Amino acid sequence: MAKPYILSIGDIFSDAFIKLNEDVARVEVDSDGQKRISLPLGTKPPYDGVEIVKGVGPGPNAAVAVSRLGLRSGLVSFLGDDQVGDEAIAYLRDENVENDLISVQAGLKTSYYYVLRYGAERTILVKNENFDYTWVDPAEEPEWVYLALMSEGSWQFHEDLLTYLQAHPAVKFAFQPGTFHFKWGVEKLAGLYGRSHILVLNREEAVDITGRSYDSIKDLAIGLHDLGPQKVVITDGPSGSYASYDFKLVTIPNYPDPAPPVDRTGAGDAFASTIVAALADGETMETALTWAPINSASVVQQIGAQAGLLTREQIGQYLADAPEWYQLTDYDG
Repeated sequence: MAKPYILSIGDIFSDAFIKLNEDVARVEVDSDGQKRISLPLGTKPPYDGVEIVKGVGPGPNAAVAVSRLGLRSGLVSFLGDDQVGDEAIAYLRDENVENDLISVQAGLKTSYYYVLRYGAERTILVKNENFDYTWVDPAEEPEWVYLALMSEGSWQFHEDLLTYLQAHPAVKFAFQPGTFHFKWGVEKLAGLYGRSHILVLNREEAVDITGRSYDSIKDLAIGLHDLGPQKVVITDGPSGSYASYDFKLVTIPNYPDPAPPVDRTGAGDAFASTIVAALADGETMETALTWAPINSASVVQQIGAQAGLLTREQIGQYLADAPEWYQLTDYDG
């Protein structure tokens, strides 16, 4: 029996992870509480190491997660015609991610980010290339479309995506908003929020788009449902996550880290895409919510957003080894 097809969408880039020397670099706090990384100006401070990770970004991360979980995975993204782009496509091909909808654009560079690591925290230096973001209808209708981070120049792409979704009502739409989705605001994106089957975001982001109190998960969930999604998932850092669906509100704790986190990049992407993959493969929302923290816990044990992504069988083993307290419970807060 053919596996469901999930088409992920999002910017792709390569990451250079630079581990700062903590004897030289410092974290300082401004008067307003903002933390900043400090290095001596005009000198040559040493760093501890660098690792290059190819073909990443919330959309590609989701595509790889879906593939490793055994589903058919495709990606819509945009690259330059350079070595970085060629390497990204080769990597994704090795991960069984279909790349026929990746646009390689002449004369442009592939986006490249620099990730400054200080302990398990990271600061990312971002530069997005100015691609021609043109939507192309997929030759085959996917069961799911999964939208993640895209850069500011992609607005027309979003309008065309919405037109496609409206013309294909059987396609389920998962939305993991990124930086510019929040900058554009709810009103501009009302059609996509309204078309969403599931929306996944963190607690601070939920406050930002609903204007409701940080203190009430229930009110935040109601505000998000009012935008249109049938299922809402709110992640909350060390406090675990919450989900609202089928007229109930539940919570799941984080899966215990097997060791101190190495790098938190991509933990949220792993969480969101694992839920979508489980649902697409016919699992219940309850099962999906127990899978997601496991994949997140695995991802933070390695450098980059994809190295720690698990197979379905590996998640099953983690579930078998889970402590008794790791379970879904009702939430009334």
